[in-house]
Amino acid sequence: MPVSPYMANPANATIYEEKAEILAHVTHPGDQFVMRLHAPQTASSAKPGQFVHLRVSAERPLRRPISIMLTDPDRGTVDLLYKAIGEGTRLLSERVVGDVIPMLGPIGVPFDLLDTSKRYVLIGGGVGIPPMIFAADALHGKADCVVFAGSEIAFPFALKPSTMLLPGVNGNAILSIVSLEARGIPCRLASNAGLYGCYEGHVPDLARDYLAALSDTERARCVLLSCGPHPMLHAVARLGRNFQLPTFFSLEEHMACGIGGCAGCVVKTVEQGEEKYRRVCVDGPVFPADLLPEFA
Repeated sequence: MPVSPYMANPANATIYEEKAEILAHVTHPGDQFVMRLHAPQTASSAKPGQFVHLRVSAERPLRRPISIMLTDPDRGTVDLLYKAIGEGTRLLSERVVGDVIPMLGPIGVPFDLLDTSKRYVLIGGGVGIPPMIFAADALHGKADCVVFAGSEIAFPFALKPSTMLLPGVNGNAILSIVSLEARGIPCRLASNAGLYGCYEGHVPDLARDYLAALSDTERARCVLLSCGPHPMLHAVARLGRNFQLPTFFSLEEHMACGIGGCAGCVVKTVEQGEEKYRRVCVDGPVFPADLLPEFA
């Protein structure tokens, strides 16, 4: 049922409260988990860059925000990737198939993917990879995109050597995410942990090598979309400035209510020369990088 309209994104202004049943819950190395939920209302309306807010247990009234990785509107499913790094996500990791989780979603302003003349360069790090996978899925068959993903622990996806060449990408960077490769979406991986088949370094450096190898005309078509830890976003912001490319971030912040009421997740923006404080949950989580002075 509808629970709270929000005005930040009138085109998608309804947040649903659903009793989401766990259909699958898979453990991966490094305390990473992929959860599939049956949540048909969220699945039918979610867009890349948005998130859900989960109540992880009856004993913990404060919910946890988790980015949406994929949806299947026909089956009514929502896929999430998260890492158990605190008490809340640890409790979530203990939930089993058949459990029902109270969930609010989809929440927030998504990425704008409407300009199909663009090439979207998707750069994700760690648990910031899911919005990039969701964006690639939404762009498939509509616009050009390429995915660069970075992790310091084993990737929680099936991987295979890519058959698609990418300009500027050489050496050990041969692996791609199977689900993207199967749909013809170019992808490469980066890691500082010596993972086989990955670019040896930070994922923004891998994206930089790709962008630098493009012709001026092809590079001018590019838009950077990114989600991940703040040091990575700083590097992506520099990429956008250096190559003069539009750059957008899906921010990850600690949240309380998650629907705009508490203003506990504000971030400073500068809009037309004026400082403002915007709520990441509903004014974001997607923001143009050039509005965020932290990444200037």
